[in-house]
Amino acid sequence: MMDLMRIIALCALIAAHCVGASPPNFVLLFADDLGYGDLGCFGHPCSLTPNLDRLAANGLRFTDFYVTSPVCSPSRAALLTGRYQTRSGIYPGVLYPGSRGGLPLNETTIAEVLKTQGYSTAIVGKWHLGVGLNGTYLPTRHGFDSYLGIPYSHDQGPCQNLSCFPPDVKCFGLCDQGVVTVPLLFNEIIKQQPADFLQLEKAYGEFASQFISDSVKDNRPFFLYYPSHHTHYPQYAGADYAGKSPRGPFGDALMEFDGTVGKILQTLEETGVINNTLIFFTGDSGPELMRKSRGGNAGLMKCGKGTTYEGGMREPAIAHWPGFIKPGVTRALASSLDILPTFAKLAGAPLPEVQLDGVEMTDILFNLGPSKRQTMFYYPTDPSVKYGVFAVRWENFKAHYYTRGAAHSESTPDNSCSLLAFLKYHDPPLLFNLETDPSENYNLDGDQWDAVRKQIQAVKQQFEASMVFGESQISKGIDSLLEPCCIPNCRPKPECCRCNSAL
Repeated sequence: MMDLMRIIALCALIAAHCVGASPPNFVLLFADDLGYGDLGCFGHPCSLTPNLDRLAANGLRFTDFYVTSPVCSPSRAALLTGRYQTRSGIYPGVLYPGSRGGLPLNETTIAEVLKTQGYSTAIVGKWHLGVGLNGTYLPTRHGFDSYLGIPYSHDQGPCQNLSCFPPDVKCFGLCDQGVVTVPLLFNEIIKQQPADFLQLEKAYGEFASQFISDSVKDNRPFFLYYPSHHTHYPQYAGADYAGKSPRGPFGDALMEFDGTVGKILQTLEETGVINNTLIFFTGDSGPELMRKSRGGNAGLMKCGKGTTYEGGMREPAIAHWPGFIKPGVTRALASSLDILPTFAKLAGAPLPEVQLDGVEMTDILFNLGPSKRQTMFYYPTDPSVKYGVFAVRWENFKAHYYTRGAAHSESTPDNSCSLLAFLKYHDPPLLFNLETDPSENYNLDGDQWDAVRKQIQAVKQQFEASMVFGESQISKGIDSLLEPCCIPNCRPKPECCRCNSAL
């Protein structure tokens, strides 16, 4: 009976498109440095995430979902464009406050795709795809009607102002010095500098709720993108969450993120659009293990942020749409690359006329069917034509051509994750069956696996032949004059860049 009802609902959705009725709304939730094992619904015993757990219980949980990079900026570029970051030039590493480059304006984002169908679009949270001269690369130049947030990671500026736990206990750890304090932007205007982190999530929740309410009032479909600063280091939490988690500062930050998700869900319910809204949740990269208990947890997965092992690029993911998506678990292979083509199909929007790496996943979402994706390619933080992809997943098998540890994944007992695990070429490539060995512990050695290695090699060669590296935006360098400052041309910069407006 449930399957019949779901089929009827899907037919109604298709019919609605045919007669010009309102297409579905989309809410895209994107956590920061969240590990595969960090959520309660993915097995962590101490994480308190009731709203995300509710989405998982009433939606579809992915076990094999991947991002394209083990660090922030390139992962976000791929999410929004449906293309590997090597095509758009968001490599190597991440963008900084004074970076000259950013996501090129000729790249087409999810927001731009949906605007062709009359969608209202907004982003609240962390952008991290460039600022540039006069805001050249900000979200408002990439299809978003409105933006409230910090344009890069919140540790990319002095964080001495950031009080995490009452009474006025400063955050654990260090942030970048010698640059401007972290600004809060509304569209392209600096609203506050430095940002008041203890009030930040409250402001984000109010902004998101107002955007949803206004869109519903105007009878317009909407796309809300909420890339959270949580749970990136250093962790912070407002008064409602500080000290409330049994997991400590990381748990408090995760709880606060979950609380904002709860506010968004409440607004969707109050405005009556929850049943016409696809909510998709995932994260941008694996956990920063070097922070120990103040970082995340990769669960069974090997290593974490900065590496091309599973812990660096396999993420928790949840899709939720009452009446359309049946609660359950899927082992189908899927990626953040697939979100753009999926949203486009559901909205009836044409795809960008460029080489896309994503495939639509409606059969997974609505039928628990197989994936159109058979492969996933793992680029390091510094991809190059010379080395190509470091690893390839084909069906259940993963081959490592190169391995390397990372500073982000220091502190784990596994020496493969350490910064001292230098670049190593493997011939033949290391081979793991991720279905029986998700922790990548047992190399499949011997002649009986030659056919699998040959198949993966053929897939790799075909993919790399199609890859055209875009001009590196990050290699364009840094100009301190481009660091966002609320008082233009003030001196001495960066100390003079301070505006204490209330949120």
